[in-house]
Amino acid sequence: MELPIFYRNVEISRRRVDFFIEGEIMVEIKAVTELEDGHLAQAINYLEAYKKKTGLLINFGSPRLEFKRVL
Repeated sequence: MELPIFYRNVEISRRRVDFFIEGEIMVEIKAVTELEDGHLAQAINYLEAYKKKTGLLINFGSPRLEFKRVL
């Protein structure tokens, strides 16, 4: 799902989240060795931009499945 970003009523960019579950839960998928603060900041930023309350940050790149619930 893509969301336009506006500044003073002019579209300046677009953001794209990986998935939405039932239109309410944002899901951001990563494939990195380890989740970092920047990944969490990105997920929080997407929640604010999409005006959603709940999200999941899921990492498939580490030896074990890693996930964080983002509020």
